[in-house]
Amino acid sequence: MGKVLIVATNHDSLKQTPETTGLWFSELTNFYDKLKNRHYMTVISPKGGNIPIDHRSLTGLFKSHKLRKYYRAPGFRRLLRESLSPKDVKAADYDAIYFTGGHGTLWDFPESKELQQLTREIYENGGVVAAVCHGPAALLNVKLSDGSYFIQNKTVTGYSDREEKASLNKHEIPYSLEEQLKNRALTYNKAKMPFKGHVEVDDRVITGQNPASVKGVAKAVINRLEQKAFAEHPDSFRAVLRISEEDQILRRKPAP
Repeated sequence: MGKVLIVATNHDSLKQTPETTGLWFSELTNFYDKLKNRHYMTVISPKGGNIPIDHRSLTGLFKSHKLRKYYRAPGFRRLLRESLSPKDVKAADYDAIYFTGGHGTLWDFPESKELQQLTREIYENGGVVAAVCHGPAALLNVKLSDGSYFIQNKTVTGYSDREEKASLNKHEIPYSLEEQLKNRALTYNKAKMPFKGHVEVDDRVITGQNPASVKGVAKAVINRLEQKAFAEHPDSFRAVLRISEEDQILRRKPAP
């Protein structure tokens, strides 16, 4: 099993209205659910402590049993109330870092020096960097050890201007994420239709456009971590494969 850092926002207010924002809940739960039986995960936030949930993301509770399960789970909710801060973890202990979305990330992710350092160190240690929806805002100001911007030679995606406009959030945010990613990255791609899932995999950099992209991002992270684990410990994987093959053969044998 590998170890994955999950990062969520502490920011809970929009620009011009009293409406609250925060974490888009399914962007944490869907990712967590995909990895829970494969990898250890730690939840952190820029300041540590409480992670607010965007109330709009909770409309999905009526449709998704899985979402309701996590929302009602005391232990899981405690992870959000008592999240660790970047100072509480060490990059060397983790194989990947994943940035969840929600509009709050546009405020506190890009300016966090601690998150920038964690991202750089995990990546330069051979780890995976992933983000979804507004989460790629965390990558805008990350610089590598050579002084270059982390995503300047990368193909990425993130929440689009058309999606902001359709969600009536265009005037509630401090900047256009799509525009900033286009300015900083080599290439920004998006789905032809707003709100359709879209994932970009550029080696160890994995980004998703919107909430519909979370499961695709999770699968890509799992695949990349398993490729890395196989490269580092091929004999262990061959042993697991042999056991699996033998099990299938036994299952096919007719009962005496």
